[in-house]
Amino acid sequence: MAKEIKMPQISEDAESGTIVEIMVSEGDTIEAEQSIIAVESDKASVEVPAESGGKIKEIKVSEGDDIDIGDVILILEEEGEESEDTEEPEEESDEPEAQAEEEDDDTEDSDSSDDEKEEADDDTKDEDEEDSDEDEEVNDEQGDKDDKASKPKKDGEVPAAPSVRRLARELNVDIYALKGSGPGKRITAEDVKSAADEESTPKKKKSKAEGESTALPDFTQWGEVERKKMSGIRKATAKSMGNAWRTVPHVTQFDKADISTLQGFMDQYEEKAAKAGAKLTVTAVLVKLSASALRAFPKFNASVDVENQEMIFKKYIHIGVAVDTENGLLVPVIRDADRKSVTTIALELSEVAQKAREGKLSADDMKGGNFTVSNLGGIGGTNFTPIVYHPQVAILGVSRNQVEPVYEDGEFKPKTMLPLSLSYDHRAIDGAEAARFLRWMCQVMEDPFVMLMEGGI
Repeated sequence: MAKEIKMPQISEDAESGTIVEIMVSEGDTIEAEQSIIAVESDKASVEVPAESGGKIKEIKVSEGDDIDIGDVILILEEEGEESEDTEEPEEESDEPEAQAEEEDDDTEDSDSSDDEKEEADDDTKDEDEEDSDEDEEVNDEQGDKDDKASKPKKDGEVPAAPSVRRLARELNVDIYALKGSGPGKRITAEDVKSAADEESTPKKKKSKAEGESTALPDFTQWGEVERKKMSGIRKATAKSMGNAWRTVPHVTQFDKADISTLQGFMDQYEEKAAKAGAKLTVTAVLVKLSASALRAFPKFNASVDVENQEMIFKKYIHIGVAVDTENGLLVPVIRDADRKSVTTIALELSEVAQKAREGKLSADDMKGGNFTVSNLGGIGGTNFTPIVYHPQVAILGVSRNQVEPVYEDGEFKPKTMLPLSLSYDHRAIDGAEAARFLRWMCQVMEDPFVMLMEGGI
């Protein structure tokens, strides 16, 4: 049979996306792993490859369609299958006159037997109706027997001890509706208690806190409006952030780091980094610093498993970095940041930021982050409260640095101060731990030699 190519899972939490480009046509012959469509989903435009090759018989989607995981994208022709255009025409008969004569004979035979056929059909119809009535009676009787066999009679004949029947009455459980789990299918006390627990547990209703939206007013009553569809990236962001805000009990800790010495340190190594093709930035330093902090404070490199009441501590350190693009916020991941120098991190940051702005990030580029750095300093602002990217437990927000008078050694001195905001999951992290984490980061930035000891440039 023909082969269906379906929409695969393209990222950790994306269940759907919007098709922005169809990269093949019907009739094309494609190879396995060849890109067939581009989908905007999960904060990126991702090219979807075919899981197998062949000739395209039919494309089932169009540009602009929303597509879910498992939806059919296209159908490949079966091996050896020929398209309708290539089918050979049926051979014409060489003896048309003889064929006509045979048809005439058949018509005469048919006319002579019509009356006999009608009589036979009537007899068959009567027999079928009689058989059908008998079958219905048999089925009804069998159904009654099955029902009686599956449920105990409500006349006291129930396979349960008197104490179990009394327990059922006390817990208001219909013992006649239960199936026994004991020997000989006898109903036990545990069966009754389980049924009582199920009946007493209210069915979960979807509340506004779980995502039910509040009805909007008719804005046109106050003036002109314009509606625009959300892009795939914006829809993914809205879903992810809404889930994070509902799931994670957020708290934000604020602090400031004196980066006067750090700036001199960066100026000193700027030329060395440039020779390696990297631009040394505060973000690159903060990624390296965050990786070192996760080693020093393991609770920040964890996730909360609510269902199993466990904390999951990760032995690897991957840092996500928020990148502002025309299509929205994207968060590529720098893997094993604790094992890389600041120069290497700066080089990778330049590469992933460029891919993000060109819409070329893959799903893998944004998977597996343990902690996130969001730097808005290039735009401005004094502080902000970033939202934790669930299932992570913390995120670092960075605002614009500015020169401030700082009282030191009995006098005010001009210092370049960098505002930091640490949002964290209060289920996993206490306030004192968050304060120590952020203060540690500030102290390391104030003394870059410590950072050299942590892996350096």
